[in-house]
Amino acid sequence: MKSLTILFEHPKWQLPLFAVLDARKIDYDTIDLKAGIRDDLATPGDTVFFNQASPSAYLRGNTHAVPWALSLMEILESDGADVINGSSAFRFELNKALQSRVLEREGIDHPKTIAFNHVDALDGVDFSFPAILKPNQGGSGARMFKVESLDEVRTILSAEEDIWRPDYVMLLQEYLPHEHVVRMEFLGGELLYAMKVFSEGEVFNLCPSEECNPGDGGEGSCEVNFTAPPPRFEPFADVPEAAVEIGKRICALGGLDVAGIEYLETPDGRRVFYDINANSNLRRPIGEHFGFDPFERVADFLVDRMSR
Repeated sequence: MKSLTILFEHPKWQLPLFAVLDARKIDYDTIDLKAGIRDDLATPGDTVFFNQASPSAYLRGNTHAVPWALSLMEILESDGADVINGSSAFRFELNKALQSRVLEREGIDHPKTIAFNHVDALDGVDFSFPAILKPNQGGSGARMFKVESLDEVRTILSAEEDIWRPDYVMLLQEYLPHEHVVRMEFLGGELLYAMKVFSEGEVFNLCPSEECNPGDGGEGSCEVNFTAPPPRFEPFADVPEAAVEIGKRICALGGLDVAGIEYLETPDGRRVFYDINANSNLRRPIGEHFGFDPFERVADFLVDRMSR
């Protein structure tokens, strides 16, 4: 059996998985992406690497973790290493403009989206409002705004230079009314579980991690503060098979071994896929509702990959 090395940046998101691996006495190493040096990049052929880097690292003062993760994974892959959710999948997660283009090309309903790198590029643009202004490299709903006009967009973008971080590409995206969103979690290209996510007001941080949104209703420790009640998560057993099949297609298109894919349904009957996450934070109470611990399933997946 191959050994296991987990690449991570968030100090707490991986703790439930680490606990399961420890309890099952599965040996593993870790690479902390917050600060690292690799003076010997020779890759052992008997190691599986599991990428758990997050696009939202910049929110925690770890902007350098993302390019470091990409560089490291590309080097590992060039040496023939098996990297779960490797550089291609991670690049797909980091580029929401690319996600939009791929969904458009594949005929998958998604919000109309414009990507731009300077506010002056919006002069003369014909776009329907209200709309959502968001960063191309997202994370935890940060720097997202519901806007009513191009003038409001200009005001927000001119208020502070940091609004463009981390990659200086922004998106203007169609706003779609909805009652809730559905998040489907995929593992190894198959549906693990689905849940409905309800939010009040303009809450864009729908992170399912119990660290950010505790299941007991306690206060989370997310870097993105809520200005309204936090989101509510409910198990969803009857997710339409057609939605699951589209989720599987998206996983294949993005090269995603592990993914959290979100869609919403509009009052006029559209099913719109709008968010694709490679670094998927699982929610243990949802899995337990369906009779399993999702982190145990991830451990099973890793052991299977290590056994190949």
